[in-house]
Amino acid sequence: MILRHMTTQQIFDLALKLGMKADLRGAVKVKKYLERVKKKHEAMTASEKKEFDLEKLSNPYSDTRVLVDHGKKNIKKVFAGIDMEGAELLLAESSGVDLVISHHPAGKALADLHSVMEMQAEVLSQYGVPINIAEAILKVRMSEVSRGTSPINHNRNVDLAKFLKVDYMCTHTVADNLGADFLLNLLKKVKPETVGEVMAMLKSVPEYQAAAQLNAGPKIFVGAPENSCGKIAITEFTGGTNCSKDIYEKLAQAGIGTIIGMHMGEEHRKEAEKYHVNVVIAGHISSDSLGMNLFLDELEKKGVEIVTLSGLIRVKRGK
Repeated sequence: MILRHMTTQQIFDLALKLGMKADLRGAVKVKKYLERVKKKHEAMTASEKKEFDLEKLSNPYSDTRVLVDHGKKNIKKVFAGIDMEGAELLLAESSGVDLVISHHPAGKALADLHSVMEMQAEVLSQYGVPINIAEAILKVRMSEVSRGTSPINHNRNVDLAKFLKVDYMCTHTVADNLGADFLLNLLKKVKPETVGEVMAMLKSVPEYQAAAQLNAGPKIFVGAPENSCGKIAITEFTGGTNCSKDIYEKLAQAGIGTIIGMHMGEEHRKEAEKYHVNVVIAGHISSDSLGMNLFLDELEKKGVEIVTLSGLIRVKRGK
């Protein structure tokens, strides 16, 4: 294997490229989204432009960022995991690691988590929910998420990474896009007809097999194995975090019979049950691992040594 000299920014650019390619909206809609952001920026006043996050002109995922970059020319060893925080950063520094890659966001990426949820409206519209209704429901939920993340000490781990001179980035929605796209392609191949067959399909994926051994495998939250799954939607998998519980009525009206998601709260589950929508929860950390693995496989091909921890179930593909 020839070691290619990669910088942190080049590794991030690779993640962003992969995530955009896998975006459930499609490349055309992602491009149009960035064009709208550019027009909005151009129309801003001088004072508004001072506060504008310029990265949004090229990065459609507010929760995916380079958080700390010391300008290292050759990233040789990387720590990657689901929640890479203080303990992992300290371990990285003592182990001579060049870069820490967290799946879950930190710093300004966490503070702006709600913004990426906009993409869910277009995904929902592809499943038959009118775009105006999806946008209206999401605006309320985005405000809730924004208020929920507001009191968090966002920059704590970023400050530590700076002090330790360890590069630090997060790949939230880009990895979730990769996982969602993987399952969408698997659905097209398997074509399950019952909820039980959806479960069997998920259990064929190594990350979910491994999670089952940890008592954290796929579960049916609403419905039964013998239920017909009808039209299946992957709407609870990418785009920041869960939509509003009010969306299940609209999904049922759009003809969705089954939802595949990462995780679901009890209020959301009750609403899905109320509207007779089957819910199969693949698992949170195992689903995060699936998306991260698809990115890490491509990074590994560049000759970067990867060490995984913090719950990431490492499965290698494409060899």
